[in-house]
Amino acid sequence: MGYDISDPRRLLRVHREMCKHATPLEYSIFLLVGSESDKKRCLLEIGSLIEPQEDDVRCYALPARGFQGRIGRASLPEGIVWTGLPAAIA
Repeated sequence: MGYDISDPRRLLRVHREMCKHATPLEYSIFLLVGSESDKKRCLLEIGSLIEPQEDDVRCYALPARGFQGRIGRASLPEGIVWTGLPAAIA
């Protein structure tokens, strides 16, 4: 899930709410591991905080065994494993 929020106050509110539902990978990119109802609940909460004419929220389903890779600097220092992420992502 990702978002682009035009107003700084709304941006902070949306970020706080997203942290309740999903794991932040970047400031505005989150990984939600859960059921369809978890996704719907999250989007419903976020939908009540945004201005649809000004803000953009997107949700993409990832394949369970799809390619996963990274280019560039690691998000965590070498030797540190974040066990809160699914094993396939860590």
